[in-house]
Amino acid sequence: MHQPTHNPLRWVPTVYFAMGLPFVVLNMVSVLMFKRMDISDAQIAFWTSLIMLPWTLKPLWSPFLGMFKTKKFFVVLTQIVTAVAFGLVALSLKMPHFFSVAVALLFLIAFSGATHDVATDGVYMTELSKSDQARYIGWQGAFYNMAKIFAAGGLVYLAGYLIGRVGNVHAWMAVMGICGAIMLLLGAYHVRALPSGGAAAGRVSTFADCLQSLWTVLRAFFTKKNIAWYIGFIILYRFAEGFVMKIVPLFLKSPVEQQGLGLSEEQIGLYYGTFGAVAFVLGSVLSGYYVAARGLKNALLPLCCTFNLPFVAYLLLAVYQPSSGWLIAPAIIVEYFGYGFGFVGLTLFMMQQVASGEFQMAHYAFASGIMNLGVMLPGMLSGVVSDWLGYKYFFVFVLAATIPAFLITWLVRKLIANHQ
Repeated sequence: MHQPTHNPLRWVPTVYFAMGLPFVVLNMVSVLMFKRMDISDAQIAFWTSLIMLPWTLKPLWSPFLGMFKTKKFFVVLTQIVTAVAFGLVALSLKMPHFFSVAVALLFLIAFSGATHDVATDGVYMTELSKSDQARYIGWQGAFYNMAKIFAAGGLVYLAGYLIGRVGNVHAWMAVMGICGAIMLLLGAYHVRALPSGGAAAGRVSTFADCLQSLWTVLRAFFTKKNIAWYIGFIILYRFAEGFVMKIVPLFLKSPVEQQGLGLSEEQIGLYYGTFGAVAFVLGSVLSGYYVAARGLKNALLPLCCTFNLPFVAYLLLAVYQPSSGWLIAPAIIVEYFGYGFGFVGLTLFMMQQVASGEFQMAHYAFASGIMNLGVMLPGMLSGVVSDWLGYKYFFVFVLAATIPAFLITWLVRKLIANHQ
């Protein structure tokens, strides 16, 4: 492995910030934007879940990127496409049928963002040695999560601040415009700062060769020992979270008389962007040490409990509907700490049990795609279930939806023991 000609600190933080920003805006910020514009919970949950589909399907077109240009080319191109699309989303909000137009543009952003992820990871793994990959993984994770804090915290807070001054539509136009400007600046910066990423390993010269390569990788994945149980685990571990992800922001925003908490965008941005972000990072760091000390097999069930049981905090919020931030913030802290702590278990499982072998990078991409599908499908249904049950009984339903995760985790622990 050659020495990188570009200092990784010049591009690793910025390119992974660019990876995180569109994902968080589509996954959460757009939910609050559409809620403000009187779109129903069912429509918001369905469409903002469906537009995440490219992050599930990205392994299917990732081999084709190696046939054209460099990885850097696709990173910069997708950042510019995303920037333009965010600008168009901003303009669409003044249209009579803004929702359908905005959703179409957000889907374009999702496709561009998923392609950006593939190319970015390719640059990272191609340009950096194994030791450098480990050395800069902390910077990668920190700035991806910085994008979460910036979007779910800063941008949502800004939207709340602007709504009272320039109106609802212009406030969200400004937020989408800022996202576009940031992505455009990052694209311009990476023209000079980002290394090329070289050619893909095992580069193919024809479309038929590329299809054959994809088939070989797919066949190797689906013939792994215990793969059916492993796929079940990947899907069910986050099954309950898939229902919660879209509904929690809607629940926090809905008026008290509609079983919500009636929070403003400024309050939601503050709780998520400060307390939630700190709890998430702390949980992730502590979980790494916990798994290292106990081993994945022994840690998996406690991690599953920590990941799923904190959803009871939202049930308590729905039952008592507190107005004090001193009661709401701790619930978000508990849930985000559990999310950060428990998510590590799934990540390590996919790396160590599912992706091990000849096609490690591709098989990890397949596993992460399946994981996103497992979140997307319940997310699409979550609005219908929430409208039917109301928020209070919806969170009772969510707790029942955690049961399959505990059962499959208990089973997979035995399979890991036999595999070792």
